[in-house]
Amino acid sequence: MRDYQDQLNNLIDTNSYRKIPEITEKRGKYVIVDGKQLLNFSSNDYLNLSTNEELAQEFVAEFSENPQFQFSSASARLLSGTTSVYRDLEKVLAELLHKDSALIFNTGYQCNLGVISTLTGRGDVIFSDKLNHASIIDGMKLSDAQFYRYKHLDYEHLEELLKKHRNEFDKALIVSESVFSMDGDVADIRKLVELKQKYNAILMIDEAHAFCSIDDNCAGLSDGLDVDIVTATFGKALGSFGAFCASNKTIINFLINKARSFIFSTSIPPINIGWTKWLLTKKLDYIRHQKNKLERITIATHKYLKSIDIDTISESHIIPVVIGSDTKTVEVAEQLRNMGYFVLPIRPPTVPKNTSRLRLSLTSDIEFSDIKSVINHCIKTTASTL
Repeated sequence: MRDYQDQLNNLIDTNSYRKIPEITEKRGKYVIVDGKQLLNFSSNDYLNLSTNEELAQEFVAEFSENPQFQFSSASARLLSGTTSVYRDLEKVLAELLHKDSALIFNTGYQCNLGVISTLTGRGDVIFSDKLNHASIIDGMKLSDAQFYRYKHLDYEHLEELLKKHRNEFDKALIVSESVFSMDGDVADIRKLVELKQKYNAILMIDEAHAFCSIDDNCAGLSDGLDVDIVTATFGKALGSFGAFCASNKTIINFLINKARSFIFSTSIPPINIGWTKWLLTKKLDYIRHQKNKLERITIATHKYLKSIDIDTISESHIIPVVIGSDTKTVEVAEQLRNMGYFVLPIRPPTVPKNTSRLRLSLTSDIEFSDIKSVINHCIKTTASTL
């Protein structure tokens, strides 16, 4: 126990210690912290759906008489934890992403972990972007497959690795996020498709931060491309809970039979499944409306950054303010809180050492004037590059 406490003390001394924020209430685009209303720049609720009271009331009024209006599934799906509403949602997802089938997982972490560790094993190889999410990294470690991490968005390096190692293994999996969660930059999925075809590999794209938030079809940036496996979450732009994998029938059936994170997990409550399906069917036009608002705000933000000669690697609604020092990052976050903005510091191990940052997460209902205010304060108080 003493060793654990020593490590915690070291985190405290280096301003790397984390605490769960005490959020007492969420009101639309605001959070209530210590009795103070703060504009939320730390949410993945990109379309402001999860706190929309009118939507929630309309859903409850429509769904409350449904026999699936239940707050627990009480079991894993392979036992008694499933009903028709799960299959209905999976059919909607498969059609939306133009795939044969889809499978719901409890979280994005469990989804990526289960898919990667199930579809690859000893004798196989995985090629992963250096900055892929922890769920992808942990899935690779659990798989027993050999894996190589290519330099972030460096497809020449990826091809070098493919040339050198592909023929040494049976199956090969290339995996990348589409929109990267900490930098907001975007993968060249067409190039990844080209490489997977050239080197006889399976291509998996994690659309967690693009699903319903960027493309017109709400299917993510791999829509219409030769991508074998797509994973994404319901808990970000869609304002719900859970995740899914979409692919061909063989892969989905294999996951049903082999993916431990699916098999041994009590399934998501039916009411959440019903909410997700309702949004993707009855409210798809509203989702697109919110997505278009987010797109306009994002374009305006990038245009403003360019006008004040700030270079940013971001190409999306995620804007990183890289400060470097853990201590300085925490200080600036506290200053912003005093100004009425909720912007949490992002520190290692979420990001590499010496790249601590503020992650500005743009959402549909935030005003551009507030975005400018936060950016201008960051510029004044740091020597960082956005």
